[in-house]
Amino acid sequence: MIRRTLLVLLAALAGVLLPPATAGADPGPARILDVRPLGGRQLEVVVHSAAMDRPITLWVSNAGAGTPVLYLLNAVDGGEDGGPWTRRTDVAEFYADKPITVVVPMGGRASYYTDWQADDPVLGRNRWSTFLGDELPPLLQQRFGTADRMAVAGVSMSATSALNLAIEHPGRFRAVGAFSGCPRTSDPAARAMVYAQLGVFGANATNMWGGPADPAWPAHDPTLNADRLRGTALYVSAGNGLPGRHDSLAEPDRAVVGGIMESVIGPCTGSFLARLAELGIPAATDLRAGTHAWPYWQDDLRNSWPVIAAAVGA
Repeated sequence: MIRRTLLVLLAALAGVLLPPATAGADPGPARILDVRPLGGRQLEVVVHSAAMDRPITLWVSNAGAGTPVLYLLNAVDGGEDGGPWTRRTDVAEFYADKPITVVVPMGGRASYYTDWQADDPVLGRNRWSTFLGDELPPLLQQRFGTADRMAVAGVSMSATSALNLAIEHPGRFRAVGAFSGCPRTSDPAARAMVYAQLGVFGANATNMWGGPADPAWPAHDPTLNADRLRGTALYVSAGNGLPGRHDSLAEPDRAVVGGIMESVIGPCTGSFLARLAELGIPAATDLRAGTHAWPYWQDDLRNSWPVIAAAVGA
């Protein structure tokens, strides 16, 4: 993922756009297709999304009936390129004794986990906000007896997604964790980064939120819409790009590429936190030395837990 991140930074200057696609046929009903035990509390759950008209695979740590739900969203590769929570952190062990059901969608690369305006020639149909906010919660409640108390956390690309999900679904998510993300999308520099991240995977952000003047861009900017997060428990983290506790010269990709990426994300996160402060909206924060790397996000799992647990009553 680090090498892809370097390509993101280089591609940000190009702004190459692909032609939009058109929508397809009407889908069938949302439903759980399969549940496969993986050992202990872990399950592989396959859900048919009506909004996207395709199966979505979930990794689930099932804590039992009556427990709240935490979505953990993957980074820009959607967990499809060797970088999911389940491989790069100890998520299974950490939550094994926690009274919360954890759900990790294994997909959604370069999608921002949002509803796209048009199907993309490479990614196909993306209606992730509808799937995660509307379709999936009742299915989890019906099959596993989970409570309607929910939280969502994301890392890198999906840190913005997690904030937007809470904004788009008022009252659905009581807590949000945003780990090393840029909670801005509507200014020219932020838009260029969004186009670049999607472009690395051959996808076109114009299919997501339209052209540069489309109102969908500011509508999906957490900094502009920060007032809609009032009442939501927030945990926000970012590094400054300098070597931190998990960095060493033995890992040049992390020290150089991860450092560059986090040096951009740090100020972006800072502007978001400044807006929260202006509005009088509290947030727990971890602003640290460090790069754009999974060991820091594993730390965020632990550091965000008290905030999430209190908000969802876990």
